[in-house]
Order: sequence, then structure tokens, then C-alpha cells
Amino acid sequence: MKRDSELYQKYVETLKKELVPAMGCTEPIAISYAAARARDVLGCFPEKILVEASGNIIKNVKSVTVPNTDGMKGIEAAALTGAVAGKAEQKLEVISQVSQEQKERVRQLLEQNMVEVRVASSGLVFDLIVTVTAGQDRAVVRIVNEHTNIVYIEKNGEVLLERTVDCGGEGGGSRTEKDFMTVEDILDFARTCDLADVREVIGRQIRYNLAIAQEGLQNSWGACVGQTILTCNDSSDVKIRVKAMAAAGSDARMSGCEMPVIINSGSGNQGITVSVPVIEYARTLGSSEEELYRALVLANLLSLHQKAGIGRLSAYCGAVSAGCAAGAGIAWLLHEDDSVIRHQVVNCLAITSGMICDGAKPSCAAKIAASLDSSLLALDMAKNGREFRGGEGIVKKGIENTIDCVGLLGREGMRETDREILKIMVER
Repeated sequence: MKRDSELYQKYVETLKKELVPAMGCTEPIAISYAAARARDVLGCFPEKILVEASGNIIKNVKSVTVPNTDGMKGIEAAALTGAVAGKAEQKLEVISQVSQEQKERVRQLLEQNMVEVRVASSGLVFDLIVTVTAGQDRAVVRIVNEHTNIVYIEKNGEVLLERTVDCGGEGGGSRTEKDFMTVEDILDFARTCDLADVREVIGRQIRYNLAIAQEGLQNSWGACVGQTILTCNDSSDVKIRVKAMAAAGSDARMSGCEMPVIINSGSGNQGITVSVPVIEYARTLGSSEEELYRALVLANLLSLHQKAGIGRLSAYCGAVSAGCAAGAGIAWLLHEDDSVIRHQVVNCLAITSGMICDGAKPSCAAKIAASLDSSLLALDMAKNGREFRGGEGIVKKGIENTIDCVGLLGREGMRETDREILKIMVER
């Protein structure tokens, strides 16, 4: 692919836009970000905070620990931490610096019930509206489709910012920004890109995500899924280690670890899943830096390509897409040809598509391990000329057709599943 082509630049910009650092689960962080931004617009500390959030956001915040809060969970804690300590200019690292005094203040304010939570009425998959008030003053900030995509700001009835809301946007599975992506072009870009254009973003992903994986293995976080995998199996087997390390990163992240993660498709868990297995495989194989960087370019873009049709949030577990893409990155490190990579992706999607997302919580680490197990099986099959064929279940002839069908499954087919999951989590 020619470096001066528009298509080449789109791939570079996509990696720079998507592979950014975030602390903790990105949904509570989005709430903290919106609250911090609303406080700044208000011009003083609010007396009341109203959080209106779509069901998928509520689902993902309910059971996860908010970073830098000493174990506090939930929408109220996320909103108050953003209002008390958030630095809005840091976006998804908005609450990376919270003092002990500020944590105590958040705890005190939680007891005063100053935060009200409602389900957003728009019907959008990703919709977050934070309204803050103090006396007669009022400020509103709305985020739609992506975690830092502010589309509306208002103060005391004066509209300061208003952007058109894409009702079929990324939160609901639109390919409008990524409709240029194809597996063929992704393979071409990974093979030919100038590493100078991706070195910073990929290098940061390697450092950040490997660090949190190691933290998860060294200390007790969540249900210790990663440690369990490593201690109960043959740790000399790289296939065991990649599952353990990725799961361990999620163990730490879901349980309040304050270390940042480089995300993929708006998710830290997906960022860990798509990168850590490839990094560990490269270390085991003794791969060159160039081989690792190109494998990660491939894996990240394949994950983004799959998720574009599903959406940021849905009932479809994003670890499936990320784990599938990690397997493709590993295939690249093993110097497998493009045909094996394509068949690995299709095989993997045939095995694990349909795993539900029931919010962010400690069991995400086990789902990551399960997804990677399927991905490695899919790769072994592809390497040995075994493949699932078009017409078998949701598999269609051609990798793009299969990816499109899986997107349809996650975006449309699982909507009722999503509603039932939310009912189970919140109402029963």
C-alpha cells in the first residue's frame, strides 16, 4: 500500500484514534469524564448530579470497580469521582490522579445521595447525559456513541455546543467511519506500512498492556483467573501463558487497578486481549521488533474491523472479536500465509460468536481466556487445512461475508438478549 495514498493515511489515523490510554473500565470513566466536563461548564462544584445513561452503559458500570477510589463501584461513585477530582482535559485518564482526601470526600457525598440515576430515553445503545446544578445554575453534557464524543453542552439554557447525533453510530454498530476497511487491505497495510508511522502507538500498547498483565499475575485481583490458569496448567506451554496473561490483565483492570491500558474498540479488555497474547508469543518465538509491530498492526485493525459492524456496546462479548484477531496476529508471527489467517478468523467466529456480554466484572477475565482458547484452536485447524465452510451455521462464503453476518448477529439479532440481560442484572 502506498504511503501517500488516502487509504494508507486512514489506517494510520484509525490506529492513532482508537489505540489510546484509559484507566479502568471505559464506561465508568466516560461518566467521570462527562461529570468533570459538566462541573467545568457549571463553574463550581455541583449540589446535584443527574446521570441519564443507556442500558448498556448501566450494565457495564454496575459491577466494576472505579479506579482510584479504594474499591468503590457504580455510576454514583464514577460521577462523584469525576466531579470531585476529574481533570477533563485528560479524557479517558480523567481520574488518574485522585488524592486520599478526595476519595474521602467522594465517600461522604455518596452518603448524601446527591447523584440521581435514570435510564436514558433516546433508545441509543451508547447515550450518556450528565446534568449538574448549583443553586439556579445548570450545566448539561451529553456523550453519544463513543466514550469521549461530546455532542451537546449547555449552560443555563444557552447551547454552547451541539453536533448532529448519528442514531446508527458506532455505539450501535455503524461502519460509517470504518467502511473503508477490508481484510485484504489490512493484510496489505500490515505488510507494507512504514513502522515510523505506527511505532509510537504500538510501542505504547506493548508497554502498557504487558505491564498490567504482569501486575495481574503477581498480585491478587478479582477472581485471579490468570493466576489460576497458570498454576493449574503447564506454564511452559505458550498457549497456556497467553491465556493466563491476558486474563490476568483483565483481573487487575476489572477490580480497580490504577494502571492505564491501551484500548481497542473503546474497551480496555479488548485492548488487552488483542495485544498481550501476540506480545507473549513474540517473546517466546524470539520474533524481531518489526515482526511484533506488524503482527499487532494486523491484530488491532482486524479487531476494529469486526467490531465496526457490531458496535461499541452490545450483548455480544467483545473478547470474541479481540481474541479472534489476536490469533491472526499469532499466525503472522508464525509466518503463516494470508489464506491461513483468513481461515483462522472464520474458524474462530464460527466457534465462539454468541458469547454474551453481561457487563464489565471479574468474570470477563475468564471469557477472555475462553475466547483465546477458541482462537488458538481455530489457528491449529487452519494451519492443518481444516476449516468451517460457507453455509455451515452463520459462516458464509468469503471472510468479509462472515464478518458482516457476525456483525448483524451482534447488532440486531442479540438486541432482545441485551434487554433481558439488563433486566436480570438490574431488576431481578
